[in-house]
Amino acid sequence: MSARKSEHDAAEGGETNPKTASDQRLDAAMREAVAAVEEVERRSGKRGSREIPVVADDPEGEVDLEELAGGGEVERLRREVAALKDHSLRTLADFDNFRKRSERERRDFQRYALVDPMREFLPVMDNLERALAAGGSYEDLKAGVGMIHKQMQELLTRFHVKPVEAQGVRFDPAVHDAVMREESEEVKEPTVTAEFQRGYMLHDRLLRPAMVKVAMPATPTAPEDGREA
Repeated sequence: MSARKSEHDAAEGGETNPKTASDQRLDAAMREAVAAVEEVERRSGKRGSREIPVVADDPEGEVDLEELAGGGEVERLRREVAALKDHSLRTLADFDNFRKRSERERRDFQRYALVDPMREFLPVMDNLERALAAGGSYEDLKAGVGMIHKQMQELLTRFHVKPVEAQGVRFDPAVHDAVMREESEEVKEPTVTAEFQRGYMLHDRLLRPAMVKVAMPATPTAPEDGREA
């Protein structure tokens, strides 16, 4: 109904619309080609002054779009697209190589991160083996172990490893692991009274907590009749 009405209105106005669907598609294609050329010229700072004519009627579909748009312009556009595609492929290849190289370096870092510390600890192992192989009295063995212990402490200090303070300080659950507790009237707050295993810090990070015994303030006992004194 609407189509007939349109035809009737066009007839009354004395106007005709000879364009077919193929003509409309051709016009749309030409407009897209013109827009593409203008966009490239705008990006390159060279806006062309020549407009490409749009052919309204081409019943046999023999219009050459490349000829209308300018063969040189179309070829230049094709070369630019090819160059951009090649650049994109090269960028993707470079990024893939960078990703693989970074992953390989990360694996190598994780695998060999302890090379320097382990190299420093080898002399401690050497001295322990010498102490085990050496003869002598108990006092000689104890003196040798004491020297190795001192060497080990110096090595830990060199790598910024320090012991956690424990004996006689206020109990801190962040760095202390309470394995025993007892009540005591001598303390007013939870206090470490014994250290079973030393804890260590690396810079400001806890390597392991100190294993300790904690004295808790004694709980006041209520009167036998249940009333407060």
